[in-house]
Amino acid sequence: MEIEIGRGKKARRAYGFDDIAIVPSRRTRDPDDVDISWKLGDYRFDLPLLASAMDGVVSPRTAGVIGKLGGLAVLNLEGIFTRYEDAEAMLERIAQLPTEAATREMQKIYQAPIIPELITRRIAEIKEQGVVVAAALTPQRVRSHYEAALEAGLDILVIQGTVVSAEHVSSDESRPPLNLKEFIREVPLPVVVGGCASYHTALHLMRTGAAGVLVGVGPGAACTTRGVLGIGVPQATAIADVAGARSQHMLETGEYCQVIADGGMRNGGDVSKAIACGADAVMIGSPLARAYEAPGQGFHWGMATFHPTLPRGARVKTVQNGTLEEILTGPAHENDGTFNLMGGLRTSMATCGYKDIAEFNRAELMIAPALQTEGKQLQTAQGIGMGARGSAAAAPAEPGHTNGVHQEPALADV
Repeated sequence: MEIEIGRGKKARRAYGFDDIAIVPSRRTRDPDDVDISWKLGDYRFDLPLLASAMDGVVSPRTAGVIGKLGGLAVLNLEGIFTRYEDAEAMLERIAQLPTEAATREMQKIYQAPIIPELITRRIAEIKEQGVVVAAALTPQRVRSHYEAALEAGLDILVIQGTVVSAEHVSSDESRPPLNLKEFIREVPLPVVVGGCASYHTALHLMRTGAAGVLVGVGPGAACTTRGVLGIGVPQATAIADVAGARSQHMLETGEYCQVIADGGMRNGGDVSKAIACGADAVMIGSPLARAYEAPGQGFHWGMATFHPTLPRGARVKTVQNGTLEEILTGPAHENDGTFNLMGGLRTSMATCGYKDIAEFNRAELMIAPALQTEGKQLQTAQGIGMGARGSAAAAPAEPGHTNGVHQEPALADV
């Protein structure tokens, strides 16, 4: 239903995760009987989870840990690990930056060139751990670096930007835009593309032959795109729209394209809602950035933080309080849903009676603005449970400062 903004403009109402609730069905199941596995290309994963291609989240080491737990970690091939031999020293430097200088200094740090030999080495370091290797490049740099990644043994390629479209228009003849359809046809491995946040954009991306599309423009904890550019769609609506595009694509081609909700999820409830809205898997960053093993050492920033002229992200401080295993598969020792995210999804599906992700995509939803607050006055007043900010939330700022560093260069259209 459209709402009149003014005489010359109408708009649809959109919803985020806090606006909706999953409705239990007439059936319940044993959680052990629920299948949360999913498939991307020829690869099957026990957990419907991707770790975001962010330097504070995924290193070769954490990619191995997440892969062995059943998920898929995506390494940023334009980040610290491919620009610096001693990546750990540079990550330590970023963690020590004062808040007021963080954005400016990170812009300088990320001016260092990408070293092709380091692309080869980092992929080899992940592959040696016996897990599926996924890595991300921006549309602008895919042609320059994907061959080195392929030769090193890359299994899944992610082409990621703030917004990626199947039709990028440019008047710069010296830099012809990437033709996604032609590129995906010639690359011998599954390609995931995104982000997008609308039905028509997603449908066009699916028609390129992509194995999966990332859904999300600006919902991440470290992203400031919605403030800087004023663009974005709340995640519940964005996912449902893209899931609708997946159905249309299936009718047209018989091919199933995976829908991956990217960003905006803080706890198991948000992950469950993303799947119930139509996602096949979720990509998360900030919940994993607080792990003891995370390379950001308690800090989290995204891919547009260090853009040289228009940063669209912030370095946020997280509270390191658990291992990757505890955050993903438990056991949980907190009651706010920020640990054992996959256990929360499994239990949500079991409670509602759904046996797998495809069934859970069809769950009934309701608009429920009181879901987070109804009857929770004591928790809110005491700052516990659903009244807490949550373990995945950013750490409090130092007196006189706000938490913020900025993300790596925002990824452009294809």
